[in-house]
Amino acid sequence: MKLAFVIYHDILDDRVTEALKELEIDFYTQWEDVKGKGHKTDAHLGNRPFPGYNFVRMIAFGEEELLEKVVIRINELNTIVERDDDKIRLFQVPLERIV
Repeated sequence: MKLAFVIYHDILDDRVTEALKELEIDFYTQWEDVKGKGHKTDAHLGNRPFPGYNFVRMIAFGEEELLEKVVIRINELNTIVERDDDKIRLFQVPLERIV
């Protein structure tokens, strides 16, 4: 099992939501208005110098095949994101147990 954190600029929420629907992923935990800065990217802090926020979706995957479909879809979406700083990120970690 794997746990994935999908992190993206708030302006991409409609695209991410639609992509997950297409993959029939209706299970996740979402955090909105998340402040942060990635490695070598602009910060999204919700203020004038660093506008916008990030959204985070945490998704538990029992099947790695479905996770791979998400990775492929994110890579497709990232081809239309103009700025590298705004690309969707996915962080994958092992998931040992769901209770």
